[in-house]
Amino acid sequence: MTANEKTLATFETRLRQLLLRFQELKKENGELYAMLESNEKTVKELREKVSQQQSDYDSLKMAKMIEITDGNLDGAKERLSKLIRDVNKCIAILSDENQ
Repeated sequence: MTANEKTLATFETRLRQLLLRFQELKKENGELYAMLESNEKTVKELREKVSQQQSDYDSLKMAKMIEITDGNLDGAKERLSKLIRDVNKCIAILSDENQ
C-alpha cells in the first residue's frame, strides 16, 4: 500500500466517522426539538391553567367579600344601634344628674 493509498484510506475512514457523527447529531437535534416543542406546549397549558386559577380565585374572593359585606352589614347595624342606645342612656343619666 502506497502512501497515497494509505492517506486516501485514512481520509475515507475519517469521512465515514464524520458522516456517522453527523447522523447522530442530526437525530439528537430532532429529539431535542421535539422535547422543546413538548415543553413549550406544557408551559402554554400551565400558563392557561394558572390564568384560569387566578380568574377563579378572583371570582371566589369577590364572592366572599360580598358574602362578608352582606353578613357584616346587618351585624354592624345592630352594633351601631346598641351603641346609640347606650349613648342615649348615658346622656339621659347625665341630664338627670344635672337637673
